[in-house]
Amino acid sequence: MKLSPANPLRVRARVRQRVTGLLGAGACLLAALPAAAQTPPPPVLSTAEFQACLARLQGSSDFRGIDPAVYAQHTRGLKPDATVLPLLNRQPEFTMPVWDYMAVLVDAERVADGRAAYRQWLPTLRQIEQRYGVEPAMVMGVWGVESNFGQIMGGRPLVQSLSTLSCFGRRQAYFRTEFANVLRILQGGHVPAEKLTGSWAGAFGQTQFMPSTFLRTAVDFDGDGRRDIVSSVPDALASTANFLRKAGYRTGEPWGYEVKLPGGFDTSQAGRRNKRALEHWQAQGVRLVDGSPLPATLSQAGLLLPAGANGPAFLVGKNFDTLYSYNASENYALAIAQLSTLVAGEKTQTGFVTPWPTDDPGLSRAENRELQTLLLARGHDIGAPDGLIGEKTRAAIRTEQGRLGMRANGRAGQQLLSALRRDGTAMQR
Repeated sequence: MKLSPANPLRVRARVRQRVTGLLGAGACLLAALPAAAQTPPPPVLSTAEFQACLARLQGSSDFRGIDPAVYAQHTRGLKPDATVLPLLNRQPEFTMPVWDYMAVLVDAERVADGRAAYRQWLPTLRQIEQRYGVEPAMVMGVWGVESNFGQIMGGRPLVQSLSTLSCFGRRQAYFRTEFANVLRILQGGHVPAEKLTGSWAGAFGQTQFMPSTFLRTAVDFDGDGRRDIVSSVPDALASTANFLRKAGYRTGEPWGYEVKLPGGFDTSQAGRRNKRALEHWQAQGVRLVDGSPLPATLSQAGLLLPAGANGPAFLVGKNFDTLYSYNASENYALAIAQLSTLVAGEKTQTGFVTPWPTDDPGLSRAENRELQTLLLARGHDIGAPDGLIGEKTRAAIRTEQGRLGMRANGRAGQQLLSALRRDGTAMQR
C-alpha cells in the first residue's frame, strides 16, 4: 500500500500526492516493472551517526508509549541500509509509460493465478463481503497487484528500512511515524519480528499495508487474537476490504468501464475528479466501447484518459477513487480495476479494446523472461531469467539497443524483443 501518514500507500517523486495512503504499496512487486532509468548507487552512511539518531528518536514524541525494552531489543546493534535511499525517487507507477505498467501488472499469468486464488478463497471472500460490503473481485485485484496473491511480499526487514529512512534522506518525519508504528506492531504481538519484512518503504503483508495503515484498519478476521496480514490470508483480505470501506467504497457499484468518445470530443472535461451525471456523458456522445448506451450503474463518473485522447478512455466512479486512495496513482488504480474485472470473469484478453497510442507496447512477465533468455544467449551476465527487469538486465538492453541502432534507453519493449527474435533466428542459420 502506501506510505504516507496522511494517506495510505506509495512514495512518489511527486511524493506529495502519495502521502495519501499506504506508501510502499506493491513496491516489492513493482521491482518487476521495466523502468528505464538507472538507480543511482547508494550513499555511504555513518553507523555512528545512525546510532546517535536512534538514541534521539527514542525520547521523541513519536515513540511515546513504546516500551524501552522493545525499542532496545529491536535497535541494538542495528546498521543502516543505504540501498533504500536511492529508491525514494524511483516510483515506476509515476515514471514509466502506462502501457509498460499495465503490461506487466495485468498479464495472463497474474489473471490465471488470480482465478485460482479466487476459487480457493471465495467462501472467505463472501464472508468478508457480508461484513464490509466490498465485492470479492475488488479485494482480489488489490491482492494481485500488491503481492501477486501472496507470492511476492518483499524481504527487507521493516525495522532496518524504516529506521534508516527516519535518519537519512527526504521525508524523515513521515518515516519516523512509520518506524514508531512498526515497533507498536511488534509490541502488540500481531506479527513476529522475523516476518515483518516487506518493501523498501515499509509496506508489508499480503496486501502491503504501511504500519500506520495497519494500526488504523487491519482486522483479526480468523479469530486468533492477532491481526496478522502476513501469514493469515483471511486477515489480509478482510483488512483490505475494511480499508476500502473506510475510504468510501459503494457496495454494488462498478469501478467504471471502458468507453468510446465521439469524434471531436472536448477532452477538457476529462479528469477523475471532474465527475458528472451519466446523462451528461451520454448527451456528449460517450458510449460503452462496444457502442452501446452507458448503463445506469453509476450515479456520477469522471472521464479518465490515462494516455490522452488517443488511448483507452474510461468513465470511473467512487469505487475507482477508493482504489486511488490505496496508492495515489491512477495507473495503479486502473491496474487493480482491470485485474479485478478479469479475475472474476471469463475474458481472456488482458488489454483494453482501444489500443495504447504507441508503436512499442510493453512486455508481460513471460515476455520479459524471453527477452532475458535472448540476452543470456548473447553473453550478457544477467542471472537467471526471472521476468524482473533489474539493473543488469537494463544494462544489457542498452548494449543491445546500441548494437541494433535503436535508442539506448534500457527499456524493455516489443520492438526490442522482436529485433532480438529476428537476430536470434539469423544467428541460427
